Amino acid sequence: MTTAWHAAEDLALRYADGSLPEADAWSLEKHLETCTACATRVSAAVRATAAGAELAEIRGSVLTAATTRPEEARGSDPCGSAARTRPAPTGPRRTPRLEPALWALGPALRGTWLLALLSVTLGALLLDHAAGYAATRTLLLTIAPVIPVSGVALSYGPHADPLHEITAATPSGGLRLALTRTAAVLGVSVPALTLTGAALPASGAPGAAAWLLPGLALTLGSLTLASYVGCRTATAVVAGGWLAAVLVPAVAAAGGPLTTRLAGRLATCFDGAQPGWAAAAVVCAALLAARRGAYDHLENR
Repeated sequence: MTTAWHAAEDLALRYADGSLPEADAWSLEKHLETCTACATRVSAAVRATAAGAELAEIRGSVLTAATTRPEEARGSDPCGSAARTRPAPTGPRRTPRLEPALWALGPALRGTWLLALLSVTLGALLLDHAAGYAATRTLLLTIAPVIPVSGVALSYGPHADPLHEITAATPSGGLRLALTRTAAVLGVSVPALTLTGAALPASGAPGAAAWLLPGLALTLGSLTLASYVGCRTATAVVAGGWLAAVLVPAVAAAGGPLTTRLAGRLATCFDGAQPGWAAAAVVCAALLAARRGAYDHLENR
């Protein structure tokens, strides 16, 4: 892997194009921490790739924004005299912060999850108004608590964000980034699902807002579990557990149509268990706060 304790040229090229095995890449990155010559060789190989030009452009933009004073960005007045500016502050200069929209919203609101959310809400309205299906709210409330959970799976982690390694290394990364993107997911799904449920006939199903506390508890539970097993596995376990807890008893129960039995099961899970869901949300929030450091090491989950 090395020649005279230095990375060979072909090794640097394979690292740059991504063909180097993960274990060898880790070993090389550790070596680069103490070897300037190899770091220079690998840096040149990376800059020669297609991504290198984009990285150089981004680096130049960041450095320009970080070193340009506000008065310099405004320029001089049209008459050629010096622009009137306030005296420069004497305190330490602040580094410009990245626009929150670049990292806060995340891929979940730009990808298939948003399309799935719109499909669920529009499909429910069409099923009720066009097909006249009376149990539409029952079906909507069955899947409503897991829609934000699925959004969490698409909001954080290397599988969801091409810039995850960069954003996770910033002061705004880790759990703070995951919570910000989760809030963005909830900010879209909560009003959409609640208003859609309110527009549908009750037909024995719980109220349109009855799913909010269960949805919050399941979302916090998935974030807590993700600190152990990663976002994809955690959300799959939580969403699958919810659907099994609702559907299996409804299918196994005797008497009446399935939708009627499902509505009764939802009434038990929602209306009669709101204090329990609130307590579960508080417990999950406390565990998540205790596990916040684990979000700094979710790169491979």
